[in-house]
Amino acid sequence: MDSKTHTVLSDLRIDTPRLLARIDELGQIGRIDGPNGEWGNARLALTDADRAGRDLVVAWMHDLGLDVVIDAIGNVIATRAGSDPTLAPVMVGSHIDTVGTGGRFDGNLGVLAGLEIVETLAHAGVVTERALQVAFFTDEEGSRFAPDMLGSLVYVGGLPVEQALDLVAADDGARLGDELVRIGYAGPVSCPTAAAPHAFVELHIEQGPVLEAEGITIGVVEGVQGISWTEIVIVGQSAHAGTTPMRLRHDPAYCAAAITTYVRDLTRHLGPDQVGTVGRIDVYPNLVNVVPARVVLTVDLRNTDDRILRDAESRLATHLVELAESEGVAITTNSLARFEPVEFDAAMVDLVEATAVRLGHSTKRMPSGAGHDAQMLARICPTAMVFTPSVNGLSHNIAEFTEAVDIDAGANVLLQVVLGLSSSDESS
Repeated sequence: MDSKTHTVLSDLRIDTPRLLARIDELGQIGRIDGPNGEWGNARLALTDADRAGRDLVVAWMHDLGLDVVIDAIGNVIATRAGSDPTLAPVMVGSHIDTVGTGGRFDGNLGVLAGLEIVETLAHAGVVTERALQVAFFTDEEGSRFAPDMLGSLVYVGGLPVEQALDLVAADDGARLGDELVRIGYAGPVSCPTAAAPHAFVELHIEQGPVLEAEGITIGVVEGVQGISWTEIVIVGQSAHAGTTPMRLRHDPAYCAAAITTYVRDLTRHLGPDQVGTVGRIDVYPNLVNVVPARVVLTVDLRNTDDRILRDAESRLATHLVELAESEGVAITTNSLARFEPVEFDAAMVDLVEATAVRLGHSTKRMPSGAGHDAQMLARICPTAMVFTPSVNGLSHNIAEFTEAVDIDAGANVLLQVVLGLSSSDESS
């Protein structure tokens, strides 16, 4: 890449209204409207809404002349050829599935910004040396099929595809492989991937309040904290709510409440980097005048320090044993997901930071509190993430929002990072 070309490319910018239009159009699929004009999405993985969203994004990929392939877990990878086919591609992307009450930016921004970069390069007549790939991965949220980051986990070889295809949905018991076939996204391409990308970069909203609170435009993500998801099943004894003395009860609902408060106390004890959440509680038979027979709940523990995270897991396990004994109930656990903390490639992190500064943006190095496909791709190639602010720190909420000016900043940082990575001589 000669100096003249380098100067021209350094001035290249995306078309922000076009990117925003795509975000809004995809957001109409599975749209949820709130009482105050806010709106978001419900596109759980491998549902009819997910299929419609996939169809729209794949149509855009074809419109841009990209070569689209679908692998056996339903990941979609679209490729724009580079001038040197011997070089490994640069990949960008994220996911387009959402939680049941999600926003229209989470995941979608990273995928659609990738398509916007492709269109920007095409309009400018720029052909990069390395191919550029735009990907969206299956079931990143893990809301319907656990674990989260499922598609990217299989893509990098962290979970056998055969095992993933046999997973069962939390909402309706459907088998994942059958759902892929039903929606038409059981692809012919094997996974894990045969050849790793040269690098992977994911643009994402922060999903937290830090950037907005500190007036920072670009979050330079250094890594992703470790994640531990546990399903806990408590079996007690169903009984009449009025006639059963308190001393004779074996109440799984009480135990669920005790676990919930214990998780909160645990986070206070282990310090500010430890977070914990009881996100789902299912009570059976769920009747007002019946002591429950069984409760199923989930505990989500996260920390940037795996040693502390393991300590939290151990303390919780001990608490469950003690609780079962004191209350006369049976408690069993099932690990839904367990990922160690990930540190991103130092040179990639430096590149994101330097690019953002060159474009005139304020920056902050920070960890990600949420899980992302990037933490899986980090197993096979140099990886980095770019964060943009979230208004009021909201995400997994239909009021999730990121200002246009911040989307513009994040997408242009992504564009310039991609251009920097796409040359065989990255020092040029």
